[in-house]
Amino acid sequence: MNIIAVVSGVIFGNIITVTIYTIIQSNEVFMTTVHGIFLNPLFLVTGGYLGVFVLYRLILISIAERM
Repeated sequence: MNIIAVVSGVIFGNIITVTIYTIIQSNEVFMTTVHGIFLNPLFLVTGGYLGVFVLYRLILISIAERM
């Protein structure tokens, strides 16, 4: 699960970086253009996995600290 999280983080970061770079290069810094990143299914899948993974890890840490 950790390896999948790292790969998801790299993909997630690359999608954000490329999208923001493209927006800045084309001088189209509008809210609709910026939010167009949410139309990318790979962005949504990797972001969703990272969100669930972080919550899972926080629960594990919380349980470990109680013992």
